[in-house]
Amino acid sequence: MPKVLLATEKAFAADAVGKIEARFKEAGYELAKLENYKAKDELLAAVADAEAMIVRSDAITKEVFDAAKNLKIVVRGGAGVDTIDLQAGTDANVVIMNTPGQNSNAVAELAFGMMLTTARNHYDGTSGFELKGKSLALYGCGAVSRCMIKIASAFDMTVSALDPYLKPEQIEAAGAKPLTSIEQLFESQFVSLHIPATDETKKSITEALIMKMPKNACLINTARKEVIDEAGLKNVFANRADFTYIADVQPDDAAGFKEVLGDKFSKRCFFTPKKMGAQTSEANNNAGVAAANQIVDFFEKNDVRFQVNKPGQKF
Repeated sequence: MPKVLLATEKAFAADAVGKIEARFKEAGYELAKLENYKAKDELLAAVADAEAMIVRSDAITKEVFDAAKNLKIVVRGGAGVDTIDLQAGTDANVVIMNTPGQNSNAVAELAFGMMLTTARNHYDGTSGFELKGKSLALYGCGAVSRCMIKIASAFDMTVSALDPYLKPEQIEAAGAKPLTSIEQLFESQFVSLHIPATDETKKSITEALIMKMPKNACLINTARKEVIDEAGLKNVFANRADFTYIADVQPDDAAGFKEVLGDKFSKRCFFTPKKMGAQTSEANNNAGVAAANQIVDFFEKNDVRFQVNKPGQKF
């Protein structure tokens, strides 16, 4: 009977936890819960005898893998796995999975909510502009972007996308015009980022790219803060009064941005206090149940469809 640890510094919604518990009870697995923990030592102690883990945005480091001698699988309830040391997990022969697509609609709706808030000047009584007829470019055309395309089509926006891992016809089938370069993305009024933080993408969104954007430009980041060159972004704020940055990730240099923008800061640089794209009851349930199912399928069927690391792989 495998022992599963639900280790979430930021807990799943209660309904999601209930469904996770029910799935493991049905499978005959033991479930231990470590929710809203405050110290790394709590996690290291709890993982010592676990054979499987469900986590969210928790830091699963080499130290955690070293402490987890029986661990065979970690499933991240969400898409991004940059908080997990993939190399350490691979070296420890631990299968690491994510749950792609389970949070996608929640993230897309948050992005559009922030776009509308920006377009209508945070509902301060002044005249804004409509999204109808405006251009939206998506960097990455995965599950979140596909939800964005559906919403944008309802607003009668023109949508394009760049994804080096997809063929042009795949992007067209999703409902967007395929682009061939990152520079083309920034010809649109709205650019929405849906890329991971990798060695290739970190600080790849530069001042030069952002400055190419047309009037009333808006950059949306529901991905990772690391992909932004914050020094360049600060220069854009200083030189373009029409530019807005909205994000579901708090920048490192928020104080520097505030110094440049003054009383315009809250409207021209709007970000959530913590990452909350997946903070809906539906997304919680989807990701939590998917993670539980993937663990059961791994042990019962050796199903590794959603594995993001491979034996011998180097990161």
